[in-house]
Amino acid sequence: MGVLNGEDLPDDQFRRSARNPHQNHDPHSPGRNSRDRKPDRMSEAGKPRLCRVSGRDTWHIYHQRKRISTGCTDRASAELVLARYAAELSRPTTRAVSVTEILSLYLQDRREALKPGAERLGWAHKPVSAWFGEKPPEAVTDRECRAYAQKRMESGIAASTARTEMQALRAALRWAAAQKIIAECPNVPLPSRSPPKERWLTRDEAHALIDGCEAFHIRLFVILALGTGARVSALLELPWSRVDMDRRIIDLRDPGKARTAKGRARVPINDGLLATLQEAHAIRETDWVIEWAGDRVASVKRGFRAATIRAGLEGVTPHTLRHTAATWMAQAGVPLWEIAGFLGHSNTAMVEETYAHHSPGHLKGASRVLDMTLLQQFPVERVNTSIRKRQ
Repeated sequence: MGVLNGEDLPDDQFRRSARNPHQNHDPHSPGRNSRDRKPDRMSEAGKPRLCRVSGRDTWHIYHQRKRISTGCTDRASAELVLARYAAELSRPTTRAVSVTEILSLYLQDRREALKPGAERLGWAHKPVSAWFGEKPPEAVTDRECRAYAQKRMESGIAASTARTEMQALRAALRWAAAQKIIAECPNVPLPSRSPPKERWLTRDEAHALIDGCEAFHIRLFVILALGTGARVSALLELPWSRVDMDRRIIDLRDPGKARTAKGRARVPINDGLLATLQEAHAIRETDWVIEWAGDRVASVKRGFRAATIRAGLEGVTPHTLRHTAATWMAQAGVPLWEIAGFLGHSNTAMVEETYAHHSPGHLKGASRVLDMTLLQQFPVERVNTSIRKRQ
């Protein structure tokens, strides 16, 4: 007689018993012609349950007209075996699938759903797929993930980039588990967040960078980025149709894309930016604000790097211009909520964390309370006495 016991039966044999109750059943259990027909009808409509078998001391699991011994004589232990049996039944039936295939299926789903950021997701998947290859999801362990992140950072990749790639892997595995492609999602530890970058341009450095731009479209990009605080992608995707020079408004929001956590804003056009835009509009050849040789510009990295070299600037990237714009606003005392709105953020959390210390009034109220000269005007003894009198 087969015995279903949580302690003695190997896991693989237990799972086979749960999947196929016709195995390991009690040969002495009543058949279809037995007087015990009511439990048969109940088992057909319900879940597996515990039952007693005449002449046996052990509890049995009754399921699909079969009785499977738990090997337990006490009810509490039998309940544990029943719970394990039921859990095995509820586990989804999955097929063998590799990490690379999961990444591919997830990316395809994101593209078909027109989710924003699908292309960036594809770039993040490439190095992850190269590392894990045809390995199964079970190969995604804490140790393997940490080894991947360490290898990427040793190759010169920033910790933030390695973190983004691991986030993409975790999202794909969670999606696969939700779609029942895999039974469960393995844990994916993420590298620590990189500290906020402190590099920003002074006014003199900004003028030197503009003077170092030989190509007009690079110069236009720099002035636009400093005047709007927009992300690089928002400016390269900006058409003239969303630039209203009469009302002096630039709408950085793309109506064809869903709103993401990296929001975009409608920003006003200042005097200096207006003059540059009017100059660019007069000589335009395409519908795009940033253009070169009669075509839309896909990247400004090469031209921007050349401009920084001519200007003698180090550690400056196109994204530094957005950071510079926010820093200048904070230094000028612009309220943090207004800076957040200008940058396209829905709240001030990131702005407070990154730019609050640039504000001229940052923590000055707290510091003033601790000014030692106040103790001469309000001696501690007098304050303590007044407190006791009020009590």
